[in-house]
Amino acid sequence: MSCVFCLNINAWTIEKDKFYEVTKYNIVGNGEVMNTKAIQELIQKVHEKGGGTLVFPRGVYLSGSLEMKSNVNLYLKNGATLLGSTNPYDYVSLEMSGRPNTPKQDDNSQMAFLVAFKAHNFKIYGEGKIDGQGRKLALNVDSLHHAGVKIDPLYNYRRMRPNETARPKLLRFSSCKNVSITDLNLHSSACWGASFELCEKLRLNNLKIVNRAYWNNDGIDVTDCKNVQITNCDVNSADDGICLKSYYPSHLNDSIYIANCKIRSSASAIKFGTASYGGFKNVTIENIEVFDTFRSAIAIESVDGGIIENINVSRINAVNTGNAIFIRLGHRDGETPGIIKNIIIHDIEVQIPFGRPDTDYDLRGPAVNFFHNPIPSSIVGIPECHIENVILENIKISYPGRASKGMAYVPLSRLEQVPEKIKDYPEFTMFGELPAWGFYIRHVRGVLFKNVILELKDKDFRPAFVFDEVYGIKMEQITIPKIKHKQILLKTTENVDISPELKDLVRSM
Repeated sequence: MSCVFCLNINAWTIEKDKFYEVTKYNIVGNGEVMNTKAIQELIQKVHEKGGGTLVFPRGVYLSGSLEMKSNVNLYLKNGATLLGSTNPYDYVSLEMSGRPNTPKQDDNSQMAFLVAFKAHNFKIYGEGKIDGQGRKLALNVDSLHHAGVKIDPLYNYRRMRPNETARPKLLRFSSCKNVSITDLNLHSSACWGASFELCEKLRLNNLKIVNRAYWNNDGIDVTDCKNVQITNCDVNSADDGICLKSYYPSHLNDSIYIANCKIRSSASAIKFGTASYGGFKNVTIENIEVFDTFRSAIAIESVDGGIIENINVSRINAVNTGNAIFIRLGHRDGETPGIIKNIIIHDIEVQIPFGRPDTDYDLRGPAVNFFHNPIPSSIVGIPECHIENVILENIKISYPGRASKGMAYVPLSRLEQVPEKIKDYPEFTMFGELPAWGFYIRHVRGVLFKNVILELKDKDFRPAFVFDEVYGIKMEQITIPKIKHKQILLKTTENVDISPELKDLVRSM
């Protein structure tokens, strides 16, 4: 639908640092009038006059893509909804010349409901909602492809859905500084939710994000940004909840703080990767509540040559979550493998169910195509490239047990049977059946387990810990069930320091 009003924007008087109630500028909040042109012209005029705040009173404001500008704020009052169009032609991919090149071109675009490039010093806030109507929009994108009207060259015929590059994100900000998004409800993107790349001084606080409309519905994505705070957010997403990505080999995420968030996800709650070309440094994550999450509570992955170092994760409480901890160094892309070192994970508690945690979701994560017993936490590098210096302290994980050799079985005499999967997509299920029920550690230099409690709800024929080609192991204050078979397996290990009370539980191969 098009706007029914003729605008004379040149007749307006715009004053710097003023509040502009949008309904006074021929912007209509009835949910039917298409306001794209009117809102964009107001944003532009306020920007040209030095800045100000667009105020959206109670109402539903329908629009297509809107480009944010420096010093122009959006304030959505209680009862105000900025509503995304369901017409794919109402969205444009913003030209962002001068951005660095990325080797990864298959899943990312600059198309979104709210988009910004080199826009600085602005905020989006209030008690209102930004709703992308993602499911209907994505299905319309899908229909146009199958009708031959708007072909998606990367269409996923295996999953029968348009590629991420064909579906608009909810928010997409690139190369912006001093941006704040607070107190809003963000709903229903056709693709990723709130997505930021190459930004500095980004603050996200007290956001309620429900992004479960369609596939690839991440909650928050932060790509190669510096000085980021994500606090007090409630994320319910069909894909990763809060995901740190790195698309640019010469850039990385640096000085990231994530705290006091609640996450429910059909994928992983908090993830580093999978795009991991530059890397991640100086990241602090604390006070996170995770529930009903299909994959990992925390996943730290470098598979494209990126560096991950100085990561501190603490005070995580995860209930009904498919995996506790997954740390993976691989070599999917990049000239050389990356680096993972100096990882501290402490004061976390995780409960792992026997079945899949997202059974009650309308949009569930894709199941694996092989039979397996419950999968342990993993810290796995690759031959000649080891993960270094990992500390796990004050950890409690409850596992379901009920493993059966009839379901799947990797004999301890054949640990080489576990595949390396050096170039594979990283995921806690990537190795298939694993020979441990608690932790599987392979290709690591320096790992400390201190005050770790592992519980079993039922029997498991596997040992609690398997260390395979690990140099530098220290274990103290370990609590594991009293089972007849040995619970700590060592193969090709050196510099092993295990407290005396655990000696009887150790088996060396």
